[in-house]
Amino acid sequence: MEDLKKYEEKAEKLKVISHPQRLCIVKGLIGNNCNVTKIQECLGLPQSTVSQHIAKLRTAGIIEGKRNGLEVCYKVVDDEVVDIINILFNSSKDICD
Repeated sequence: MEDLKKYEEKAEKLKVISHPQRLCIVKGLIGNNCNVTKIQECLGLPQSTVSQHIAKLRTAGIIEGKRNGLEVCYKVVDDEVVDIINILFNSSKDICD
């Protein structure tokens, strides 16, 4: 049963990053710190939509935010997810350049 729990955890992580916009956010945050406004500008999405995606990624433990004055800068903290993104895209181009 313990092995099944590991599979469930991995599957849940994959579910969170499987949404195209969240996948793009995570890819862009690898090696970069960005705030919601910058991510919103890069993706052309409403701020509320970006905030919802950020909340799901934070809840899953994939990203963390650090407050800097009034803004929160996000970064990827899950090394497994970084490995998955690198395998999927095999490139270093990101949304926040």
